[in-house]
Amino acid sequence: MESAPTEAVGVLDAAVDRYFADPESVYHTWFLGEDRLKAFRNIRRGVQTVIQDMVKGTFPRDYRGSSLEFLMAAVTEQKQVFQGAAHAFYWKPKLRIPDIYEHRENQLGFARFLEEAFKAAREDQILDAIHRLDGLKIKGMGPASANILYFLHPTLMPPFNTAILGGFNALTGSALKLGSWRDYLVMRKGIQALNDRFATRFSRDLGAVSGFLFDVGIGKIAMDSNVETALAFEEKKIRKTLDKRHQEVLDDAKESSLHARMQAHLLKVGQALGYQVWIARNDRSAPNCHGGGRLGETALAVLPPLDLGAEVTNTVELIDVLWLQGNSVACAFEVEKSTSIYSGILRLQDLSLSLSGLDPDLFLIAPDEREGEVRAQLLRPAFRQLANRPSLITFTDLEAHCEALCRFGNDQKALKRIARPF
Repeated sequence: MESAPTEAVGVLDAAVDRYFADPESVYHTWFLGEDRLKAFRNIRRGVQTVIQDMVKGTFPRDYRGSSLEFLMAAVTEQKQVFQGAAHAFYWKPKLRIPDIYEHRENQLGFARFLEEAFKAAREDQILDAIHRLDGLKIKGMGPASANILYFLHPTLMPPFNTAILGGFNALTGSALKLGSWRDYLVMRKGIQALNDRFATRFSRDLGAVSGFLFDVGIGKIAMDSNVETALAFEEKKIRKTLDKRHQEVLDDAKESSLHARMQAHLLKVGQALGYQVWIARNDRSAPNCHGGGRLGETALAVLPPLDLGAEVTNTVELIDVLWLQGNSVACAFEVEKSTSIYSGILRLQDLSLSLSGLDPDLFLIAPDEREGEVRAQLLRPAFRQLANRPSLITFTDLEAHCEALCRFGNDQKALKRIARPF
């Protein structure tokens, strides 16, 4: 951040001084209070309950009486800073907003967002979850969830409401809007910059600096008209960076969705043919396009003993889909949208070479346009002499023949009719 004019810095310093000196400021009436600290545990538990209800399909078709209502009650009781935080979640039937009560996919998308945010250990993981939620374009679902994020990650995510945003706009001369996740992320960058500038005054917990903006926003702390120069805030530059990252996350989400769709087809076909199906441990929470829910809900919960070493087992558990009969692997599948064909082949071979003479059928599931790349990889010296070479099934063929395989197939041999051997 560029240095601001001395006069503007002096105005800002004086405003911060007033904030800390005022016994009725948000800093003293909320941030330092015991109630705020106690709320974190209850809100985290509440988030878990909402996730469970939505995933299980027991979440009601209205805000009233739902676990989300109880969660937001724990948020809104946190003094004036969070008053009104629940309004965005009220179900408005005439407007059909926010559409997480009657639209099952949107509901699951919101649940995934909460779960990803809850489990996140890094800033980029939280930001990715936000971009994915924003990419769903759920009607009426703006950044009201930022108030939940604050209680999950108080040092990374500030709360968000009209007063806080108004204070930020007054301070920086910005014109950010309340209903936009992108504007929230722009504001967040500015709040972090402000917090860093006054690192010895505020706190690592962004509640303190957010409280200051709240008091500015409601007019409790008056600001001179030229104070917007106090923060040399490069809004356009940040917007450009955020837009680029937003598009990257949307592209990743699209790819993940297609990857999960192929896994769902293999899950459905495998079960229809009488096999037990394993879904890679890192993909179990992905959506199941056949019947809703998540891929892991109807798949094997634990991989049966395969007499593999610990290192090989860890690798095998990451194979996208396995079809099993008892403790034997009948088929193994790697789905490769844009990830490395090479690494997929290696995982399949680790499995095949470790199964003591058993030769499961190995398949690469890839887009039609990657057939040439698959052939090129299998011609590499490392793979050319393989006894058990994987076959290719294209996305188009799997998608087109999924239902027919379920209806007319008897066992794994049915796959040979659509596979392309090398």
